Amino acid sequence: MQIQLISVGKKMPHWVEQGYAEYAKRLPKACELCLKEIPAGKRGKNSDIQRIINREGEQMLAAIPARSMVISLDSQGKPWSTVELSRNLKTWLASGQNLALLIGGPEGLADEVKIRAQQSWSLSNLTFPHPIVRVLVAEQIYRSWSLLQNYPYHR
Repeated sequence: MQIQLISVGKKMPHWVEQGYAEYAKRLPKACELCLKEIPAGKRGKNSDIQRIINREGEQMLAAIPARSMVISLDSQGKPWSTVELSRNLKTWLASGQNLALLIGGPEGLADEVKIRAQQSWSLSNLTFPHPIVRVLVAEQIYRSWSLLQNYPYHR
């Protein structure tokens, strides 16, 4: 299975790239995590934010590989414990279907993206800067996979 982490934003701080890469490289080929970056629309004082969000959404939808299970990361989604995420990961791995995890920009995801998603996952009731979400998701995917393998990482 391949997990596509489709995220708005390029040119992340080095620590974000390094954190994401550290957890992504720990995963085996059978649970490969791949990052697809969508360029963030230029935001300014008089920008049409809704139009920018919609454009980012169109690009995200176009980046989803065919026949993938789609999960949006959204504050309105369902909060999963690590154990619940691990159970979900086990189901996804067994299905053989690829997975697309969608992370929006500063204002979140376009409505069309939310509609396309089969599931919606909330990391927390807290609001996180979207670059940090990449690292959190990569770490939680690795933690969940480690739990399935009975590795001591999850203690």
